[in-house]
Amino acid sequence: MNKVFIHQTAIVDEGAQIGEGSRIWHWVHICGGAKIGKGVSLGQNVFVGNKVVIGDQSKIQNNVSVYDNVTLEEGVFCAPSMVFTNVYNPRSLIERKSEYQGTLVKKGATLGANCTIVCGITIGEYAFIGAGAVVNRDVKPFALMVGVPAKQIGWMSEYGEQIDLPLEGEGAYICPHTGSQYRLEQGQLTKKGESHAS
Repeated sequence: MNKVFIHQTAIVDEGAQIGEGSRIWHWVHICGGAKIGKGVSLGQNVFVGNKVVIGDQSKIQNNVSVYDNVTLEEGVFCAPSMVFTNVYNPRSLIERKSEYQGTLVKKGATLGANCTIVCGITIGEYAFIGAGAVVNRDVKPFALMVGVPAKQIGWMSEYGEQIDLPLEGEGAYICPHTGSQYRLEQGQLTKKGESHAS
C-alpha cells in the first residue's frame, strides 16, 4: 500500500488491495477481500465489504456502505449517505447470504445524496441519479433519474450538465464546455466515437 494515505482511525483488514494515491479517511472500515483502485477517496465512516470492487478515481463521500457484490467502475461518484443493498427481500430471521445480487455502476456515473440503489441492477455510463431517488431497475447511459421510484426525466453530459434533448426520438447535441458530440437514436444517447449498451 505504497503512497496510500490511511487515517489513523481507519481499519483496513489484512488482504485488502488499495491502489496508489488513494485516500482513506476517518473511521473507514475496509474488509480484507476488497479491491480498491488508484486515486480513490473514501470519506468519513465508509464501509467496504469483502466482495467489492471500486475502480480508479472513484469518490465515495461520508456515511456510505458498499456491500458485497457491488462493483463500481472508474470515476464513480457516491454522494453522502447514499445506500446500496445486496438482498432484494431481507428478513432478520431468515438467512439470505446465498441470495446476494450483484450491482454494477459503470464508468463516470453519479449517485446523488441519500439515493438508494436496489440490488441486481446496472447503472449505465455517466448516468446521474438525483438526490433521494430510489432506483430499482437498470439505468441507461447518460440518463438523468429522479423520484421514488426513479424515472428518467432527461439526459446528462459526461461533463455533468443536463442535455437539451427529448427522452425518445432522435437529435444531436454539442457540449459547450468540451466540444464533445452526442447523438440520440432510438431512445439511446451515445457520445461520438463511443457506443454504450443499456
